[in-house]
Amino acid sequence: MHSPHPVIAGISGRCPRCGEGRLFAGFLKFAHECESCGLDYDAADAGDGPAVFIILIAGFIVVPLALAVELALTPPLWLHVVLWLPLSLGLCLALLRPFRGVMLALQWHHSAREARLDDTDS
Repeated sequence: MHSPHPVIAGISGRCPRCGEGRLFAGFLKFAHECESCGLDYDAADAGDGPAVFIILIAGFIVVPLALAVELALTPPLWLHVVLWLPLSLGLCLALLRPFRGVMLALQWHHSAREARLDDTDS
């Protein structure tokens, strides 16, 4: 069995081990396990990492556009709200699922686990 590239598996929402089973049970909720190979998804956790990257990416796109529109046209404040709020929300929602999938697939690919202190470290 050949593992798919973790970025491809994550973006497509497929199992990082076999590339066949679904990674998500809902829009953002991970399935408990792969229906094809039985990989347990409960062991991995994407946490807040994807949200941080998405906020930075959306801000990098929206803020310069908003500034350019403000400097070129000086529109009223309500027009900024009508333009940039839906764009920001749409970008965040469109990117969140693929980024969560990639984060989980990369965790599996690199055998990443939660950090723990050994008894000898105390």
